[in-house]
Amino acid sequence: MTTIRPARLSEDKPAILGFIDGLQAFEQAFEPNRRVDATVAEAYFARLSREAATRPTAAFIAEEAKQAVGWALAYETEDDVYVVEAERRIAYIAELFVAEAARGRGAGRALIAACEEWARARGIGIVLIGVLPGNARAHATYGKAGYGTYSLQLRKRLG
Repeated sequence: MTTIRPARLSEDKPAILGFIDGLQAFEQAFEPNRRVDATVAEAYFARLSREAATRPTAAFIAEEAKQAVGWALAYETEDDVYVVEAERRIAYIAELFVAEAARGRGAGRALIAACEEWARARGIGIVLIGVLPGNARAHATYGKAGYGTYSLQLRKRLG
């Protein structure tokens, strides 16, 4: 059974670093611009920690048998000024990863639900999450959780 608890960034750092590395390796299979070097997780963790100090942020750990199997991090932000004011304050799920061995057992959905509950408690009515086009499983999971396409970014490599 999966349980969700608030992350303790300093105590959970080793597991979180492993999740960052795991996501980088997973995404690199279909997005070759992902770094998988030995320093990426530490550098990204430092950036996330700095950002968490500047805005409301919530991080959660998914556990099975008291072992961390995944994590999520959401933060409060504001959408662009061209969005109607009533929908401008949003929560963004910036990180979501479940270890391969634990996938398909509800940890991802439980982490999403924890982020949504955090947003609701803050009076936020909109939650966004990004997904790479090649990540069909995550896209399906997010769709089952009620997420629909909001925006698409297109890319062209020059030269």
